[in-house]
Amino acid sequence: MNRVAFRVDASLEIGTGHFMRCLTLANSLKKEDIKIRFISRSLPEHLRSLLTATDYEFIQLENGQNDLELDEIAHAAWLGVSQAQDAADSIKALAETKWDWLVVDHYALDYRWESLLRKKVNQILVIDDLADRRHDCNILLDQNYYSDIADRYNGLTPKNCLLLLGPKYALLREEFRLLQQHVKPRTQTVKRILVFFGGVDANNHTGLAIQSIADSTNFGLHVDVVIGAQHPCLEQIKTACIFYGFICHVQTNKMAELMLKADLAIGAVGSTTWERCAMGLPSIVLVLAENQRKVAKDLDAAGVLISLGDAYNVTKPILSQAIKKITADNKKRAELSFNSLQLMKNQIRTSIVDLIANQHA
Repeated sequence: MNRVAFRVDASLEIGTGHFMRCLTLANSLKKEDIKIRFISRSLPEHLRSLLTATDYEFIQLENGQNDLELDEIAHAAWLGVSQAQDAADSIKALAETKWDWLVVDHYALDYRWESLLRKKVNQILVIDDLADRRHDCNILLDQNYYSDIADRYNGLTPKNCLLLLGPKYALLREEFRLLQQHVKPRTQTVKRILVFFGGVDANNHTGLAIQSIADSTNFGLHVDVVIGAQHPCLEQIKTACIFYGFICHVQTNKMAELMLKADLAIGAVGSTTWERCAMGLPSIVLVLAENQRKVAKDLDAAGVLISLGDAYNVTKPILSQAIKKITADNKKRAELSFNSLQLMKNQIRTSIVDLIANQHA
């Protein structure tokens, strides 16, 4: 039996996207009778419960004090300790045997951490979006869309590293894969709107979207608002949804179904982007982090979505006007839907799972 370990964290600062895409990959590997272990220094209780429900092993690294030996990489503070300390802790968490694969999805880890872990693992898969640091890995996966995707990792990976680049390698959950083949471009008028800004949404862009929809559309529309269990304004959003007659979903497991039913989405530029594209769902997006800017700009230029740019510049009048404009433009929404589906139509469904399940050192 192959053994695969995941090193990933989630928090209000990091968000939940890294964890969710690792969980998606783990769930696919589980079908191949592969032993799974998650290692995290930071993981909220409701995400731990997802691991418990699937009988995956989980090891919690101690949240020690910052040892002030952080590296120079941009997101070093997300780790809470130095890479050397985290590597030592992670090696201890893998102590009993040598593992076949280690999947690393963390902006605060680079080739120095990965090289130290080589003594405990045969092969390493890195999931990245930033292309801002060197890696020591056998496979690198970046599922994002960039106009310069082919050159982004030049000089950042070993010569023999296999690069899996672009949305065709997106880690889609099974429910999206099953529905994807039945989706057709949206051509109907807007009757349903879906709002989702990720599992955390620390700055409550959901609240802005609720107010903007209320100001820009009639109350005959069906509006689904999805938030995570950790949302900082959970009760406030529930109250607003009751007031406007919207439906609030907390930590739902029906995202694919909600996306399939929706005619328009309002959200962020994260891993959910590829789920919306797989469902052919026209979207208005806000950029919530610096690493999302280029993805949003390039997808907007490719006619896949409408980007309003950095969220801190988007006011209620700006978002309301964007909603009014796109809901009135059936042709534009149909184009967005068609281009989204085209982007995902050649998706490679099993390559990553097959590589991990069948490739040995």
